[in-house]
Amino acid sequence: MLTPEESLRLITQTIDETKEKFKESGHIFVFWGILIFTVTLTQFIFIQTGLKNYTGWPCFLYPLGGFYMYAFFRKRDIRNNTPKTVVGSMITILGAVLGVNFMILGFFFYDRLGDALFPFYLIVMAFWIILIGTSIKFKPIVICGFIVNIIGFVALFFEWQYQLLFMSLAAVIGFIIPGLLFIKAKSQDDV
Repeated sequence: MLTPEESLRLITQTIDETKEKFKESGHIFVFWGILIFTVTLTQFIFIQTGLKNYTGWPCFLYPLGGFYMYAFFRKRDIRNNTPKTVVGSMITILGAVLGVNFMILGFFFYDRLGDALFPFYLIVMAFWIILIGTSIKFKPIVICGFIVNIIGFVALFFEWQYQLLFMSLAAVIGFIIPGLLFIKAKSQDDV
């Protein structure tokens, strides 16, 4: 049985290890941010140029990105014999489940969710970003998550076509900026 001090030390160690793993994975945030930005901006451009029937095609980049990430992590983890933390595993699994559910909602239930689909994505995405920030005690990520949450609610006041621009903005604020912060934090640790 652990003493309260040992329990606290174990919790702190788990948080620190997870934070270090995220610092090493800043490029993954940037990758997903660029992917989301590219897909949603391409969809918006397709709509504006009269190619509305093709707006779903860019979404096929998401599963390709997921397969790439799975292969990257698998290869890296095997090569480095990387230990997994409970918090890191939970966040990774939650992100994968959210991504799959977003795809299912977008492809099969878009007509039922209508104009609330993209704001719903943003609000749930914000929850995931805030969860990451709070679980590793990194306030800038939490702030980015809250900003994405606000963007989600603001997007409700716009037609669905323009909500794609809010998704692009959220990709920058919720993924690219946190990824760059992780990369910067990692480079400062390496100095």
